[in-house]
Parts: sequence; structure tokens; C-alpha cells
Amino acid sequence: MGRINQSKCVNSPRAKLLYDIYHMQIMEGDLIRTITENIDYIGHFHTAGNPGRRDMDETQEIYYPPVMKAITESGYHMYVGHEFSPKEDPIKAMQQAFEPCDV
Repeated sequence: MGRINQSKCVNSPRAKLLYDIYHMQIMEGDLIRTITENIDYIGHFHTAGNPGRRDMDETQEIYYPPVMKAITESGYHMYVGHEFSPKEDPIKAMQQAFEPCDV
């Protein structure tokens, strides 16, 4: 993970990275291991369903409950941003996206 290595070189607690779970799934996969091994360098998370940044439901390849649990257990307790294009009712989709993140 090249960006993490670059952040390590900066050696500052103020320099953190945005970990975009959607893009990292596409680029590398192995989300939980990468997150837990590099949590000291991550300052914010973005979620989205994959493929298509759609609702975080059973049609997506990322199963968020264990990913969010790993983030919480790693000591991260800040905000997680969600970016997506809801398929239907946006309020229902946001509620559905919130549930796995509320650990």
C-alpha cells in the first residue's frame, strides 16, 4: 500500500490518510488486515457499496459489519463518511448504511 508507506515517511501524528473502503476493495481487497496494520496512519474512512457506490445491501461485495468492527477494535472512534447513489428511497438507504457502522 504505497500511500501508507509515504505517510510513514512523513513521521508526523498530524499527517493522516483518508482510507476509502470502496476504492481499496477495488484496488487491493484484504480490507481488514490493511486497516488493522495501518490504523495509526488513517485519519478518516469513507464507505460505499461496491460495485457502483450503491446501497450497502446484500447485492454488494463488501460485507461491512466485520470491516466496521475491525475499525472500532483498532481504536478508531471518529467519523466515517458515506458516499453513494441510492437505488431508491435515500432515507431508507442511509438508515441501512448507518446500521453496520454503529458498532
